[in-house]
Amino acid sequence: MAFITVNTNESIESALRRFKRKVISEEIIKDLKKHSHFIPPGQKAKLKSANARKRNRRRFRQQRPMNSSPRPMGGQNR
Repeated sequence: MAFITVNTNESIESALRRFKRKVISEEIIKDLKKHSHFIPPGQKAKLKSANARKRNRRRFRQQRPMNSSPRPMGGQNR
């Protein structure tokens, strides 16, 4: 649960901004969305493997060098 104390001479807008930041950092909304509906075990496994593929694709894309194959710098390939 996210709690903040409103300081004296602090506007409501700044207190609300601090509260929103705290809710985001504690991932309350993310957890609420995850538990908002039932996901069957088979679909959950498919989602887990899809997320793993996506994560691995991102990881390998960053490790691969930009110019791995040398190409000629001319206009036409001969």
